[in-house]
Amino acid sequence: MYHITHEQSADAPAIETLLDQCFGPERHTKTVYKVRQYTVPIDDLCYVAKVGGKLLAAIKYWPLLVGGKTPAILLGPIAVHPDHQGEGMGIALISHTLKRAKELGHKLVILVGDPDYYKRFGFVSAFDNGLLMPGPVDVHRFLVCELEPGALVGAKGSIDGVKNKTRQPAR
Repeated sequence: MYHITHEQSADAPAIETLLDQCFGPERHTKTVYKVRQYTVPIDDLCYVAKVGGKLLAAIKYWPLLVGGKTPAILLGPIAVHPDHQGEGMGIALISHTLKRAKELGHKLVILVGDPDYYKRFGFVSAFDNGLLMPGPVDVHRFLVCELEPGALVGAKGSIDGVKNKTRQPAR
């Protein structure tokens, strides 16, 4: 059985290997990587799933602004080792972290992913709700979820990572 815990700095090499296994090294060219380029992940929302000390899944969230004023968070990457997909780790990580994000007062979550998979968590089209992502993105995969009803009211425009000038570009 897997164990969900906070990500530790010692997990970083295993997470990078996992992300390469799941998405390939070209993942760094994707728009979401550019959005969070100078953004620091939200430590309270970075989790891993392990079995016997072996890291098999990971999830991170990043601070965003919508239209330069509405706070939101970006879910991703979420990755599960290819040999363990379909065992519920991804669903458990997403469910756990969305609940934790709500407890921390976050109201909007944005991601780029499979709408059929993420609708179970309440994600809907971000584009249809007036949100834009800078750079190329498949609009049907650009999704948003309200953690608080009405959080999308007034949230319009392009998303952008919250810049932190003291940190090197995020990976």
